[in-house]
Formats: sequence, C-alpha cells, structure tokens
Amino acid sequence: MKKTTSDLGMNRTGIATSPVDSADIIQAAQKRQPSHLGDDSLILKVRQQYAVESDGIGSVPPPTSLKGSNSKPTVFIDKLGERAAFERSGVRLYQGALAKFEVLGSWEGGPTREGLTRILNDELSHFGLVSEVLTKLGADPTAMTPCADVAAVTSMGLPAVVSDPRMNLRDTLHALLVAELTDNAGWEMLIELSRGLGHDTLAERFQLALDAEAEHLTLVRNWLSAGVTLEARATPVPRAEAGPGLTPTV
Repeated sequence: MKKTTSDLGMNRTGIATSPVDSADIIQAAQKRQPSHLGDDSLILKVRQQYAVESDGIGSVPPPTSLKGSNSKPTVFIDKLGERAAFERSGVRLYQGALAKFEVLGSWEGGPTREGLTRILNDELSHFGLVSEVLTKLGADPTAMTPCADVAAVTSMGLPAVVSDPRMNLRDTLHALLVAELTDNAGWEMLIELSRGLGHDTLAERFQLALDAEAEHLTLVRNWLSAGVTLEARATPVPRAEAGPGLTPTV
C-alpha cells in the first residue's frame, strides 16, 4: 500500500534522533571560534559584481506586426511568451497527476479522472490561445523569452514533485496548487497589461482563460483539503475509480 504523507517512520533528519551525539556536536561548536567573524557583506559584494557583469537572461525576438503608441512591444511579447511556456508546462503537470491517479486512485472529495482531464484540456487550450495571439502579432510562439525563462526556473521544482515516484497524489496536488496560484496571478497581470496597451479584445479572451484558471484553483484546493482532512482523521475513504485491477488508497 502506498504510504501516506504523514506516516510514522525512522526519520533521521532531525537532531533529536541522537541526543548524545548532538550534544557533543553542540559542545564542540561552542568551544571553537567561527571560521569567519564578519557578516554577509563579502558575499553581497560578490553578488553585486555578478549582477553588474551579467548581460541578462535573454532577449525577445522582434515582432513583425505589433504596434502600440508610447509602448514597448517586446514587453507584451515577453509576457505572452511566459504564459505560453507556463501553460505548456501545466499540461505536463496534469498528465503526471493523471498517471498517479490511475495508479493510486483518489479519496472522498478528491480529484476525479474527469476533473483532472478537464483541467488538462483547459491548459492545452490556453496554450493554443497564447500561441495563436503570438503568431498573429508576428512573434514566434516557440521562442523562450526572458520572462518565460524566469518562470521556468522559478517553478522547476513542480515537475520534480509530480514525476517523483515517492510522492503520492496529495503531494502532487500540493505542487498543482502552487502552479495554479502562480497561473492565476500571471493571467491577471497579462489582462491588466493588455488593457493598458489598448488590446481590449485580447483582454476579453484572456479573461475567459482566467475564469477557467480560477475554477482550477478552487478545485485543486478543495481536493487537497479533503485529502489532508481525511488523513488527519485517520479514516480513509477509498474510491473505486483507479485503473483496472488497482486498489485506490488514501
């Protein structure tokens, strides 16, 4: 049976697991002088120097048809590229969640195959929307823009959680919750930017995407909350919705 998130076990990461050895280590540390008597000013200078010498993380390919008065078109392209990259990653996250669902099943009030598939399809649709807009603006939807790069690096732990076989479905939902919170904020910013640049028609289309993302956030939060509550009460309620021949677990 798949272990739940909070099963008891021999966790050796804490100092309390070996009070005798930890006391010796603390005493030895107290007898020695620090290796450096300064503060963090030296590392701060190194970071500042690197920041001065860096040329940045990339550039935005010039669009061929985007026009706007008193605006810098590449900023809009950059944020569109960010959303395209994030939505593409969202598809992969939900593909991973579905794979774990098929093996582990769900719980009362937890995710369903239909619900996960619907969100996956929405993410794919949103990726298609942003790619379409980029193409119509004369931009390359396959380009990794600077903001897309930042978003990818910032969220690189999410696919690691989803793909880790040690992580159960609740752990995966935690990663999805982080992704959905970021996704909602990203769409809100893109809508505000669109309206500010006079792209009201695009803003209306993006608002429909945000409405769907808000629903995703509510679903994932509720699924995760139900799972955590059931585990805390130690009353697992299995569902009969796992793959063929597999027994769902909490």
